[in-house]
Amino acid sequence: MPATKDRTSRNRAASRRSRPFTLWREVLTAYAAPALMAGTAGVVTGQQDLALAACTSIAGTSAVVAFLVGTWLRHGGQPRRWTTTTPRVALTAVLVITSAGAAALLGWFTAQWLPAHSPIPATPWLERLRIDLPVSAALATTIVTLRWRTTTTASPT
Repeated sequence: MPATKDRTSRNRAASRRSRPFTLWREVLTAYAAPALMAGTAGVVTGQQDLALAACTSIAGTSAVVAFLVGTWLRHGGQPRRWTTTTPRVALTAVLVITSAGAAALLGWFTAQWLPAHSPIPATPWLERLRIDLPVSAALATTIVTLRWRTTTTASPT
């Protein structure tokens, strides 16, 4: 009996490791997880702006970044050689810095530049974007990159 249980647990572990990287699943998770977590935190603490941002700027940014990073990593089914040979931590760090930097610039542009140069008024919701966008981008990039690397054949640590 213990041998069967051991064999079954090994088969489950192997099937989890070989689970393919499915972009739509990653994007859906990237939207749902922060929306549920931040939304719950907003409701529990009574912060209506956080509850609203959870489903818009936070989860939306996570989903968009997960889609962009996942699509870029897959590269049409043929990953770039350097993305499979670069150590996992280094690849993740480079992509996180890039995506969070781009999201921070977009957040700054939306919160500062846009109200100053257009009829859109400066609001607290726009100010949230300076934090929401880069944090969401960094988390989504980290998770998608690490998930993708577990599904590639050449994955040095």
